[in-house]
Amino acid sequence: MRRSRQRLIVIGAVGAILAFASGLTLFGLRERVSYFYAPSEIALKAKPGENVRIGGLVVVGSVKRMDDGGVAFAVSDQKGALNVRFAGQPPDLFAQGQGVVAEGVWRAAPVFEASRILAKHDENYMPKEVVEALKTSGEWKGDAR
Repeated sequence: MRRSRQRLIVIGAVGAILAFASGLTLFGLRERVSYFYAPSEIALKAKPGENVRIGGLVVVGSVKRMDDGGVAFAVSDQKGALNVRFAGQPPDLFAQGQGVVAEGVWRAAPVFEASRILAKHDENYMPKEVVEALKTSGEWKGDAR
């Protein structure tokens, strides 16, 4: 066999193995993939039973604490709003008028049941511990947070 033919066989075999490995990885991760939607587009684009993330601003005046310790609120993207229910304790940065990302399974119901809430913060955010460390070292140049 010629060297060029051997090279082609090796390249073809490596390509087939890589394609198989990539396909196997994507197949294994299909349940973990979570698509991001805005509240105004989720009903049009998401399929029932699909893992999704929604994001937007928490509507001011919509946050209500439930008897079971959870929280219900509305998320808006200025074009539409979606009611969200979360059974756990929301993160410390969760507040009305602030950005939030809610993750859960879309059930095409009027209320999105979130399994996880991620509160967003601005680019100027700095953890309290870092601020304290900078103040004690004399390096702090920010406002008094």
